[in-house]
Amino acid sequence: MLSVAVSLDGYIDDTIPERLYLSNERDFDGVGQLRAESDAILIGAETVRRDNPRLWLRSQERRESRVAAGKPANLLKVTVTESGDIDPDARMFHQHIEAGKPLVYTTVEGAEKIKVKLASVADVVAIPDADFWGTLLDDLGRRGVGQLIVEGGTHIHTAFLEAGLADELRYAVAPLLIGQSDAPRFVNPAQFPGGTRRRLEFVDATTLDDVVVLRYRPKNTSVTVHGQ
Repeated sequence: MLSVAVSLDGYIDDTIPERLYLSNERDFDGVGQLRAESDAILIGAETVRRDNPRLWLRSQERRESRVAAGKPANLLKVTVTESGDIDPDARMFHQHIEAGKPLVYTTVEGAEKIKVKLASVADVVAIPDADFWGTLLDDLGRRGVGQLIVEGGTHIHTAFLEAGLADELRYAVAPLLIGQSDAPRFVNPAQFPGGTRRRLEFVDATTLDDVVVLRYRPKNTSVTVHGQ
């Protein structure tokens, strides 16, 4: 499940150092429910560096419900890095890690750079295969992850969509215009499955005050009705 909040002009952040919150409280609550239903959460190393998130369930009720169902109170945390530029003091490695050590996926070369500095706070997994993202998902499946929520950033969302691996996209649109050419967008230019004319299957739309949440199934194609 890919989950993202974007501005009306397709940006996920601006260039101001302080974090931009695109969502509102009702949308944050919806994302919290999605996290509660998932087994693991994945973000890219750029998001770790930029936002330093905790990646936890804010709702005590949801944490308690997970525990009652035999699950850890919080999700397994996952990140991906190629450069190895990731801080072992980042909050995701130290706060709310009831599901065990966070996972860091990287290349063989990347693992050589980071395995020592992250050894005490994360399990570093090197992926030698050309099919990096498919192998990553297979490895998570072997670890018992049935549902993965992917929360970005740009490079990560692009990779999953380009590889055709996303089952569902939760796309929250906020009433903001960013307009900064160097601000990060939802996805980078890529060769997406089916090309520019393929229409994804629409699931539904929900209005949450001033935010509209659209859901699509990227693996499916909608039925197109051609008008005159």
